[in-house]
Amino acid sequence: MTLSFQAAVAGRGFDVDLAVQPGETVAVMGPNGAGKSTLLASIAGLLRPDRGRAELNGKTLFDLDGGNRTWVPPHHRGTALLAQEPLLFPHLSAVDNVSFGPRSAGVPKRDAREQAMRWLADVKAEDLAARRPAELSGGQAQRVAVARALAADPALLLLDEPLAALDIHSAPLLRRLFKRVLAGRQAIIVTHDVLDALMLADRVVILENGRIAEEGPTREVLERPRSSFAAGLAGLNFVPGTLDGAGVRTGDGLKVSGHDEEAGHLTTPGRPGVAVFPPSAVSVFLTAAHGSPRNSFPVTITDLEPHGDQVRVRAGSLAADITPAASADLGLVPGMAVHFVVKAAAVSVYGT
Repeated sequence: MTLSFQAAVAGRGFDVDLAVQPGETVAVMGPNGAGKSTLLASIAGLLRPDRGRAELNGKTLFDLDGGNRTWVPPHHRGTALLAQEPLLFPHLSAVDNVSFGPRSAGVPKRDAREQAMRWLADVKAEDLAARRPAELSGGQAQRVAVARALAADPALLLLDEPLAALDIHSAPLLRRLFKRVLAGRQAIIVTHDVLDALMLADRVVILENGRIAEEGPTREVLERPRSSFAAGLAGLNFVPGTLDGAGVRTGDGLKVSGHDEEAGHLTTPGRPGVAVFPPSAVSVFLTAAHGSPRNSFPVTITDLEPHGDQVRVRAGSLAADITPAASADLGLVPGMAVHFVVKAAAVSVYGT
């Protein structure tokens, strides 16, 4: 009993093949325009792909590849889409909003109301039952929206950045709520927040340019990223290139040495690979550094920005974290030529 989805939208450069297992929550992440919303809209039935096929728990949602094309309308798919904004019916009370799904499925009014009150209680919002959306805070409205989605008893819950519009006080409460209600449910959550992925998802899928760039268990992807976007989420420097026996060599000749994360892979040069290391492992020097096995490469500072109690020194796609005192002593300013230095022992190298 799974979601099996494969679809392409030519005009958007979208071509994705995705599966979600029973009881699994998958986080979909990627830069703006990567295809995250296209994915959810295609599954929910709000967007018709050019080709492809999707099946949810044995039921065909659409089949656009054969002669007899199938397209199931959104309200018959068994999915529920929860967006950034709650989108509650403004003329209905909270309890009537939640009972809308069961009522639409033919449940008698009294029974639907009882179900709605149970769902409101489940999201700690039973005291809001009589209020209309205009009388609710952002966090309260989103809790009611969660109850409304769950009351429809969806086979698949689709969450499109449900915490993005909430303030810093409401978001943690809703995140804990999602962690509880998503347990054992099939769900896809689109998010830009790495904390959402770590807390809520069993697996993460990284979309870039309408394609899956990488996927896997959430912690594995964030600890050993194989795409620049995932590396950025994890706060790591990411240097793609070709394995050369001692590390990675880029197309423009930069060589980064490191330790082999996958035994034996550095001894088979020529295959694609990456070097990954944290900004905290990078030192900044005014001249090239020598000594114990280390990498030293010239860069030009593009930006300086506060990062906790450190200063993050950016040089294009690379970054170093140093103390404010060190930055002042070196006289660092954007446009300045310096050397980034990182010990080989701090660099992880693996194939992609």
